[in-house]
Amino acid sequence: MITTLIEGAALYDGISTSPVQTDVGLVGDRVALIGALGDRDAVHRIDGTGLALAPGFIDVHSHSDELWLVDPRCEGKIVQGVTTEIGGNCGSSVAPLYGLAYDRRREDLATFGLEAEWRDLDQFFDLVARGRVALNVATLVGLGTTRRCVRGDREGRLEAAELRAETEYVRAAIEQGALGVSSGLIYTPSRYADVDELAACAAEARVAGAARYVSHIRDEGDAFLEAVDEGLEVARRGEVAVQFSHHKAAGKKNWGKVHRSLAALDTARDRSGLAVSADVYPYTASWTDLVTILPDQIRDGGREATLERLTDPATAASIALGLELDWNGLWNDILITTLATSKNDELAGLRIGEIAQRWGLPPARAAIRLLVEERLEPQAIFFTMSEDDVAAVLSASFTCIGSDASARALAGPTARGLPHPRTFGCFPRVFGRFVRGRHTLDVGEAIRRMTSLPAEIFGLRERGRIAKGYYADLVLFDPATIVDTATYEKPYAYPSGISAVWVNGEVVVRDGTPTGTLPGRVLRGGRA
Repeated sequence: MITTLIEGAALYDGISTSPVQTDVGLVGDRVALIGALGDRDAVHRIDGTGLALAPGFIDVHSHSDELWLVDPRCEGKIVQGVTTEIGGNCGSSVAPLYGLAYDRRREDLATFGLEAEWRDLDQFFDLVARGRVALNVATLVGLGTTRRCVRGDREGRLEAAELRAETEYVRAAIEQGALGVSSGLIYTPSRYADVDELAACAAEARVAGAARYVSHIRDEGDAFLEAVDEGLEVARRGEVAVQFSHHKAAGKKNWGKVHRSLAALDTARDRSGLAVSADVYPYTASWTDLVTILPDQIRDGGREATLERLTDPATAASIALGLELDWNGLWNDILITTLATSKNDELAGLRIGEIAQRWGLPPARAAIRLLVEERLEPQAIFFTMSEDDVAAVLSASFTCIGSDASARALAGPTARGLPHPRTFGCFPRVFGRFVRGRHTLDVGEAIRRMTSLPAEIFGLRERGRIAKGYYADLVLFDPATIVDTATYEKPYAYPSGISAVWVNGEVVVRDGTPTGTLPGRVLRGGRA
């Protein structure tokens, strides 16, 4: 008997951009029947009249990672229609954890009262599977994490033995189910990796069976185009596919450069035969660590060395002067979101300029004081992007959607700070702003970018489409009303226009509200 029968919806299968009004029958965790099924018996019948039925959305750029253990409900994602998350992005992953990588992860987990009970990816996946989770989860292995395992946060080129050790960690993670490798080349210690190291790790991933390199490139500002070239070079030398994370050009003087970067990606695809793709989020503000405002040389040597420089009066004065030159007139473009301690909780939601006024300091000095008091841990939203650029990146046929956010909830251990609104609104915003608003995409193409395209790029088996025999990851929504409601001032807000979401055939969202069920699965190597 049919477990769930969805009747009369406009079916978008994830491939075709035109819908077909029909019925879909689920049996267990699979799509079993598609067609006229009105005369069939079913345990649950859902009226889809006037609604669109799509494959579950795939968030290719997630930072949930250990939060799958902290709060497996993943409410902020499933209410958007996300049924699969890919973690391990920007060079940081939950495993392997050895040396300083283990120490740092243990510190991070302590804020949630969670123990680091794992060292490798296999052990982590086992914990997630035993604890259960609301959506499907997969991960990359971060090359910042692997580098930290073998060299800590020390700068410099790896010795031959260190590189061998790092590639062994990569191989083990791929064999345990990682989908590929990622880099975050603005962060310590990833930023110390050169092309040789990155290509060697990417090649090792290819040999182990996951030929994918996903990169937060080295510069998204003045040296943006050069950083894109570096990403392509790593892919060529490693003989792997490359995905450019949250593809953008930051800073007003760099607006428009994405047209040149997209042309370079097109050329690499067409002339060089590289498998090149990108992801994007539909907002004009980024969200990352405040410490990234500091010049590279100030961050050399890791956290303690950086804090020593920031607390030395003469050095701090020089740093402040440089920051004032770089950010003059732009301090109110930096919004503090999350702090490490309760001491400065009242600063969440304030701009650096406002904090400076409150403390009676110049903005650069206020930023330095905040970094010192919070031990470099504050996160911030940076309003530095152009919506025309976002639309241009989104218009490229090889671009999919990534929230660049972790799974949060309205209450509980993950409801802390002031997250970016993409945490609750990324996928619905594509429809509200870039389908109905700017007409950058139509409904069917937007769905393809969220479903079959990412499934193909990352090798997710039997997901990303509505087809007989595929897993029943589904979203039922109104294409005329689906929209984000989260804002920068009030980010904890569910989207509207989504009627129901199924993960592996079980309903996780009903009438826009999470049901609390945990039917998600660990996708090792892209398969359950």
